[in-house]
Amino acid sequence: MKNWMKIGLIILTFLVVTLILATSYKVQNKTILDPPQAYIHVEGESAFLTKPELLDRLKRDNLLVQGQTFEQVDIHKIEKYIRTMTEVKSVKVFASIGKKWTIDVELRKPIARIFNQRGESFYLDSEGHTMQPSELHTARVVVVNGFIPDRLNSENVFHIINNDSLISIRKLDDIYRITNYVCNDPMLHAQIAQIFLEKTGDFVLTPQIGGHRIVFGTADSNAEVAAKFKKLKTFYKEAIPYEGWNKYSEISLKYENQIVCKKKN
Repeated sequence: MKNWMKIGLIILTFLVVTLILATSYKVQNKTILDPPQAYIHVEGESAFLTKPELLDRLKRDNLLVQGQTFEQVDIHKIEKYIRTMTEVKSVKVFASIGKKWTIDVELRKPIARIFNQRGESFYLDSEGHTMQPSELHTARVVVVNGFIPDRLNSENVFHIINNDSLISIRKLDDIYRITNYVCNDPMLHAQIAQIFLEKTGDFVLTPQIGGHRIVFGTADSNAEVAAKFKKLKTFYKEAIPYEGWNKYSEISLKYENQIVCKKKN
């Protein structure tokens, strides 16, 4: 008899808990939510998306409306929509019990502004992805132009590197190697203003200081890029203090283990 009482008590407890949960779920679904708490995280000073801009975009696509209830907010759809924004690196949307819900966004870090041979413009980020330019925001990054075939919707850098058929026709991976190195070196970041890709396939760098151009040549590997910039920094450190900034018209880093300079007439 006692066993039946225990079983009956367990069943009754289970039914009560189920009823409470079902009622709570129904009440939660009909709860009108507060405006979302939106957090925008950015590395560096170039934020290509602000909280008001993010919320405005959601409103324009009817993903965020006044008086939304819990059941009307499609978290997965909102996440998917935000993830399509090229300036967004990652996003999490989540809700808790009550009226609160959160949108947490991490933005990409641009390292180069690219103008391709078609006259189109886009950014390249620190992880090798392309970014749509913004009418509201700009980034203080190195400018790259010239005979560049890549476009905004081109494959990302690491997809190109791992694809034998793409690596010979794309230049985005070469551009990434140079600009990523420049971006992470304080001296070069302050000195290199522009990069031009010539029809021959050589990259030519324009410095902020000095009336010369830097013929960089190719950028087929990280090791090649590092070796060339090491030569350039050594030249700036050991030769420029004695020769002066305006003695040379051209500094070539193309050739292995040497620097070839042309004097101004």
